[in-house]
Amino acid sequence: MSDSPISPPPGEPIGARPDLPVCVRHPDRATGLRCVRCDRPACPECLREASVGYQCVDCVNQGRATVRRPRTFVGAEFSQRTVVTPVLIAVNVLMYAITAVQAGSLMRNQVSPLFFEFVMWTGQVAGAGEWWRLVTSGFLHYGPVHLAMNMIALYVLGRDLEPVFGKLRFSAVYLVSMLGGGVAVYLFGGVNTLVAGASGAVYGLMGAMLVAVLRLKLNPGSALGVIGLNLVLSFTLPGISLLGHLGGLVIGAAVTAGLVYAPAQKRDNWQTAAVAGAFVLLVLLAIVRTGQLV
Repeated sequence: MSDSPISPPPGEPIGARPDLPVCVRHPDRATGLRCVRCDRPACPECLREASVGYQCVDCVNQGRATVRRPRTFVGAEFSQRTVVTPVLIAVNVLMYAITAVQAGSLMRNQVSPLFFEFVMWTGQVAGAGEWWRLVTSGFLHYGPVHLAMNMIALYVLGRDLEPVFGKLRFSAVYLVSMLGGGVAVYLFGGVNTLVAGASGAVYGLMGAMLVAVLRLKLNPGSALGVIGLNLVLSFTLPGISLLGHLGGLVIGAAVTAGLVYAPAQKRDNWQTAAVAGAFVLLVLLAIVRTGQLV
């Protein structure tokens, strides 16, 4: 049987040709065409052009389902679409908006009740057991300038890291780095010092960027320059939480090292252990510190 279209005699509809098979998806249509992959008859509507000949839509869909999507050096499926980064930015902006509305001021939003309940305050964590402050403080900011600087940095770093790390791994690095910044303030900061901002998490992403560059054996000059400049600003500008920045940077780099240098065999298990281990270590350090303060 020919694989090329066969034209019916003039005036005779193709569905009336008894010598032709019918399309597997449209039994009312006779056809002289076949799928080169499964060899089933198919009408022109059900065929798609392939590298060689034409394939039916069923074979095309089956082929797409079985093709493995490319994975990055971290083991994540590569996707240019960022989801976590804009969500994090939206949450930070929303928190700032709520505190600004409560305070009735864009510049002095720190006087709002929500800010007071969520800001990092070592005395309240140790004395009242308000552990959530170690994390919630990372979603608060002192005024619009503080918010804008951190969100711009988060956007730039997230735009490059999230597609490579994937949504889950990127979220893990961000949140554990945020906790690392809060715990660093809790361990070494003043008992009555109030600290807020996403800087600890952002510095964790900076550390992640540096480790990723080193893993890929690329020139680390740019990453080191960015980190060095921000650390200089942390040392020189007043009102900056150097402890939070350093804590986020160290934890972010350490967790990322566990992700990118995990053995290929059972990589997901090793990476999960790295993230969980960092989290448990931070919790234990906070518990020990609490015992020293109470």
